[in-house]
Amino acid sequence: MSIKYSNTTADYIEWNTMLNLVRRLYKDKKYRLSLLIGCGCFFGLRISDLKTLIWNQLLSGSKFSLIEKKTGKRREVKINEGFQKHILDCYNALKVEDMTEHCFLNNRGEVISTQMINRHLKTIKAKYGVKVEHLSSHSFRKTFGRKVVESAGEQSEMALIKLSEIFNHASPMITRRYLGLRAEELEEVYNVLEF
Repeated sequence: MSIKYSNTTADYIEWNTMLNLVRRLYKDKKYRLSLLIGCGCFFGLRISDLKTLIWNQLLSGSKFSLIEKKTGKRREVKINEGFQKHILDCYNALKVEDMTEHCFLNNRGEVISTQMINRHLKTIKAKYGVKVEHLSSHSFRKTFGRKVVESAGEQSEMALIKLSEIFNHASPMITRRYLGLRAEELEEVYNVLEF
């Protein structure tokens, strides 16, 4: 829960920065955090849905489905082929014996809390020098969205329409605002002024 009238926005992570962070965390044997950040940025799920993932979902094919906690809607997620290898590497490194085990557990073997994830992210930001002003578990979903729009190039409006549907937003305009694109566009208005 946030403090009343406080700014609780999360910023996205540059894609290459995220990939380097995922790799560095894996190298430093922080397998679950590496996997969590990767899953969040490759799947575009809310943290409440990421925490429900079990190994069976991630390792039984090239896609999985789930019922989103917030919306109650069914969502199908395709797993990137390169990222599948990372999932398997994390699974093997953790020596998981039960495929029905949740992927993101704390030291007591319980599903990790969102608050604990955000505390870990604060530490990661400082230790790994992540250049993001507001880093939180919600940054993963925004990173996914920004990468989709940036990769679309001239087709970015079509990408926003697709993202709007994936994110269950009422319109692409909401998705534009959600990703911070609208604020950037409005700020550009001031750049045309000369003195």
